[in-house]
Order: sequence, then structure tokens, then C-alpha cells
Amino acid sequence: MTTDAANIDTDIQVDAEAVYLAEQSDPGEGRFVFAYTINIHNAGSAPAQLLTRHWLITDADGRIQEVHGDGVIGKQPKIAPGTTHSYSSGAVIETPVGTMEGRYGMISESGGHFDTPIPVFRLAVPGVLN
Repeated sequence: MTTDAANIDTDIQVDAEAVYLAEQSDPGEGRFVFAYTINIHNAGSAPAQLLTRHWLITDADGRIQEVHGDGVIGKQPKIAPGTTHSYSSGAVIETPVGTMEGRYGMISESGGHFDTPIPVFRLAVPGVLN
């Protein structure tokens, strides 16, 4: 994606929280299911719209799932200044520990494209890491 962030007044902040879903997981079969909630906050002074997502989901054995797509959970939300867009989704990995990180492709109200990083966050079965 092209970056035109110098000409736009955007400040998009992303945080995430993940939880293990034991009832949907099957450790004996190498299936560990996690739900995560993402909060995308527009701390800038201009509206921005989320157009695309790009995820890297890495398990403890170094296997990487790369996910590209339009929007999030079927939406391309417009985020007004001072507001937060939150959504929940899920991921399945083959080990009890892993990470997720990525970026959102965004567009400003003035039409400038920019990427917003999604900071790395941990997927971990409770009690696996001390």
C-alpha cells in the first residue's frame, strides 16, 4: 500500500487481547483455539476507514499462517476522530503458544492510503507460560 501519511492527520492506535477457548480446542489433535478482541482507536483529527487486513499468525514451531483480506469480519469501518472500533474474531494454531501481528490498510478522508501496524500479541493456553 502507498503511504501518504505526511499529508493526513491520522493517529490510529491498535490494541488486542486474546483468550484461550478450551471447549473448542483439542490439544491431542494439535488444535488450540483462541478468541481475540481488537480495539482500533482513532486518536487523530481526521476520519479514517479500514480497507484491508494482513495477519501473520505464528505457532511455537515457527509455522506461519498469512491472512490477507478486505476489512474485518465483513466490514470496512469508518472510524471518526476520538472513537474506537472494536471487533472479535478467532484463530486456530497447532501449538499451545503462538503470536499474532500484522497491519491494517487504511484510507484517510482526503484519500491518502496508509498502513497501521497491529502490535504483536500472544496466544497462550493458561498456565503454559509462567
